Amino acid sequence: MKLWWRIVLPVILVAGVVFVIVVFSSATDKDPEEVVVVKHTEYRSPFIPDSVAFAGEWLPLNRFDVKEALDRELLSNAYFHSQTMRYIKLAPRYFSIIEPILKEKGVPEDFKYLAVAESGLNPRAVSPAGAVGFWQFLRGTAQEYGLVINSEVDERYHVEKATYAACDYLLKAYRKYQSWTMVAAAYNAGPTGMARQILRQKSESYFDLLLVEETGRYVFRIAALKLIMENPELYNFYISEDEKYPVITTRIVEVDGAVEDFADFAKEQGINYKLLKDFNPWLRQTYLKNPGAKKYVIEIPVLEKVES
Repeated sequence: MKLWWRIVLPVILVAGVVFVIVVFSSATDKDPEEVVVVKHTEYRSPFIPDSVAFAGEWLPLNRFDVKEALDRELLSNAYFHSQTMRYIKLAPRYFSIIEPILKEKGVPEDFKYLAVAESGLNPRAVSPAGAVGFWQFLRGTAQEYGLVINSEVDERYHVEKATYAACDYLLKAYRKYQSWTMVAAAYNAGPTGMARQILRQKSESYFDLLLVEETGRYVFRIAALKLIMENPELYNFYISEDEKYPVITTRIVEVDGAVEDFADFAKEQGINYKLLKDFNPWLRQTYLKNPGAKKYVIEIPVLEKVES
């Protein structure tokens, strides 16, 4: 080793030791209140109650496969923060429409969470398979249950009318299965797919059937959404009432003829075209010819007047 390096190296080592001592001393000499404590985010398994019911039917959580399936959906939704927070915020606006209809038709209220699973409470939702709206109806099924679909109108986008149609579909399925969990599964898989698996596996219990992944997870996803949305703070969602999206008051305008231009129509009603379509997404064109003179009910949001 060269002589100069033998001299410099000890100096560097001593300087390093002194630096560490000085830094350590300055940190420990600080007032305890001035010390910054870095907290790490903790991720914990979501809470699973001892008993969970969907539409009055208890999930057999004593079975490991059932409990783990529910845990999977709780993990997926409890930690998909932005999406689940939006569901919680949207719930008052849309549940206020569908809850009374479910009650009127005799469908368990828990099926409002099926709508969350289907469309994310988005009236304009369209699936890759062409299922449309809040309840994700395919064209043929929607028409079978009385929804109008033509070049100008598509009532699959009409939350109220589509909810009535969904109730009729669900009630028909219940008469067949006598089980609301099977009804929910059949809503996802379709009656033909469920019939095939029931015959093949010789079981009519959702929890005993081996189904395609989407349907096999479906009822557990609905149950998980119910648990989280009914008890958001248990899953670390802290959303105050004033942060939720309010129910917007609307007034009704009946139309039984043609509307040449909905942009002009909107201005006549004191709103803009965007708001008109937001509240009436079932109107699919910029006009309505309505050759059959059918009566349509158009919702107009009542806007608060801004003082100048």
